[in-house]
Amino acid sequence: MSGRDPRWMRMAIIATAVGFVALLVLLPVIAVFGEALRKGIAVYVASITDHDALAALRLTLLTAVISVGANLVFGVAAAWAIAKFEFPGRNLLLSLIDLPFAVSPVISGLVFVLLFGAQGWFGAWLVQHDVQIVFAEPGVILATIFVTFPFIARELIPLMQEQGVEEEEAAVLLGAGAWQIFRRVTLPNIRWALLYGVVLCNARAMGEFGAVSVVSGHIRGRTNTLPLHVEILYNEYNFSAAFAVASLLTLLAIVTLVVKAALEWKTRSAADGH
Repeated sequence: MSGRDPRWMRMAIIATAVGFVALLVLLPVIAVFGEALRKGIAVYVASITDHDALAALRLTLLTAVISVGANLVFGVAAAWAIAKFEFPGRNLLLSLIDLPFAVSPVISGLVFVLLFGAQGWFGAWLVQHDVQIVFAEPGVILATIFVTFPFIARELIPLMQEQGVEEEEAAVLLGAGAWQIFRRVTLPNIRWALLYGVVLCNARAMGEFGAVSVVSGHIRGRTNTLPLHVEILYNEYNFSAAFAVASLLTLLAIVTLVVKAALEWKTRSAADGH
């Protein structure tokens, strides 16, 4: 599009985009908060401060923190290896990073049950050593790490490939060590893309449902994350509580979108040299 396009065409396109966003984003958000507050503030506060709701919130945040931390280390290491080095199995590693995008989250959860369930490959050993992964917090965390691990690596790989290795090679010639090169050369060049990947990874971790639903066992107060707790409340026809808890997820999503928009603006500014 250019400034020579008819004004009515530009306005129609803008109106269509705004209407689409309003219909699919704003109205559902308004509906969630409207239903959550329909029976008053007291019911809303009681719903989100309920023991099971707080336990679900705690597990959701714990899972997000651990998943983001694990994928931060993996994503940076994988992106650095793929973008900066040639080694046997490089293309295979790149394909494996994309695996969670190609596999249904429900299938991912079933794989963890097959591996770590009581009748799974490692089930007998885990039972013998009194270690529980499936239907416990470790299973929820492992499933979430699996479905979120492409996000940081996939944000970094194209950028690091575009940047090349010239600056790192210059640092090596000047006598810098590996840690110095990463901290003083690589990290400053990727910091905004890295933060952007962290935001996306965190958003997926907090909202993951399919894989977590399979491995959690839906144990109230123990293995339910916020999405699972919302499902249970809704299936019990406790709509006010379900929408109240859903509003917590919505607030977390809004915060994530604000951070994402800020990082996008900062990335564009950095790219323009401002």
